[in-house]
Amino acid sequence: MKVKKAVPGGVCVSTQGRDEGRYYLICGVPEGGFVLVCDGKYKKLASPKKKSLKHVRLLPDCVPSIAAKFESGGKVFDSEVYSALKNYGAAADSAPAGAAETQRRND
Repeated sequence: MKVKKAVPGGVCVSTQGRDEGRYYLICGVPEGGFVLVCDGKYKKLASPKKKSLKHVRLLPDCVPSIAAKFESGGKVFDSEVYSALKNYGAAADSAPAGAAETQRRND
């Protein structure tokens, strides 16, 4: 298994809390084992959600266009984040019901 590191522009999925199963884009990595996440719809870039690294599963995927904007200090819009994450939600909805549980056990 690859070691995944939290980087701005990376994709993660929540594993704990009432937002369990929701896909997020990492928009910041403060010190202390936390990440700042947003999804462009419920959690906007203006007020990202602070989640513990214990409560998210980091995915090996990254959104390169948004990651480049975060790195260069460019303006990122909520609509960009939402459209980038929309594909992950559609893929999760079309997966068989047992596939998510099997994937969770394998991680």
